[in-house]
Amino acid sequence: MIPIRSVTITALASAVLATTLTGCQFGAEEQDTSPIVIAVDLELSGPAAPVGKAYQRALDLKVDQLNASGALGARKVKLKVKDNRSDANESLRNVSDFGNDSQVSAIIMGGCDACAVGAVGAINEKKVPTIALAPSGAVTTPVADRRYVFKLAPNAADSAAALTSELGRRGIRKAAVLNSEDSYGREGLAALKSEFKKAGIRLAGDQAIKATATDLNEPVRALATRETDALIVWTPPEQAMLAAASAQQAKFKGALFFDATAANELFLGASSRSAERATLIFTQTMVIDDVIATTPAKAARRQWFQDYTARFGGYNGFSSFAADAVQLIVDAELRAGGKTATVDRDGLRDVLETSQLDGLSGPIRMTPDNHSGLMPQALTTLVARGGRWRLAS
Repeated sequence: MIPIRSVTITALASAVLATTLTGCQFGAEEQDTSPIVIAVDLELSGPAAPVGKAYQRALDLKVDQLNASGALGARKVKLKVKDNRSDANESLRNVSDFGNDSQVSAIIMGGCDACAVGAVGAINEKKVPTIALAPSGAVTTPVADRRYVFKLAPNAADSAAALTSELGRRGIRKAAVLNSEDSYGREGLAALKSEFKKAGIRLAGDQAIKATATDLNEPVRALATRETDALIVWTPPEQAMLAAASAQQAKFKGALFFDATAANELFLGASSRSAERATLIFTQTMVIDDVIATTPAKAARRQWFQDYTARFGGYNGFSSFAADAVQLIVDAELRAGGKTATVDRDGLRDVLETSQLDGLSGPIRMTPDNHSGLMPQALTTLVARGGRWRLAS
């Protein structure tokens, strides 16, 4: 059996081996001891705080692992974290402050679409590479106007394609959609309509709900009719579980499907009964304990799952995106070859734009034409069974 930390350390070492060896081969070169400073803008209070705190836990764990691995030589990763209070204006102030800090190499932003889109101007002005964990396509498109902005989250088109494929596999011909009334929700509905048309699936109805909505009985009842074979819920996790409870109350007999943004904790807790047998499109890492680790990448994901669970007592599906964002920035910083006391943001941006990583979330590929790196192959089908998410058979 592989020791607990060996897979993680081996993976980290291999990722930066070429860089660290370069300095070792020539004794005349002074070893770089400058920190790699990553600024972090997260929703740590306000309505989006649960996911923001999951991101923070993941960032802390990943940085601890990198710093303890020895793979960075004498360098250490340092986080500078600010709470945006789930408010786009506060987020913009944070990003502007980070951009003015000459020590900051790059920024990681949380899952707030409006925050990431609203900060594009400041990010471009300060020329600070930024990886957002927000799902909306507007975060990174058009690329020409967002040269310093990257995204690491499931893409609406990929999620819609995977959902539609699963509907077809089950022979479902009529489906309704409950989506969030925001940019990602609208993007998802449009993507589903396009995929439905190609697959010959009829849209039985759709309802948009506000981010503040907590009573979903009426919109769910309007969609969960006898003529509807499936209900697709395209909302954040808290609303997705409320929708599942409303569907159960309405005695809906059809199938329940969740988009990737509905992912949250591995164990469903109070939502276990209402979400039982629901389908979720998400990354395999969420249920990696169901997967045989046949490759180094799968072994690293399993180790991450175990390390996160051991430290925090459970697993949150979004954690791997935050960890991969740190790895991408650190790898890019080392490859860009910045010198002590000099942060080369343009060099780091250029490297990020061509980054490839078989990450904890799955395969990640950035290109000059596509700054949203998570590949479609990262998504798979999960099912709620026995109070937790499992890999679908």
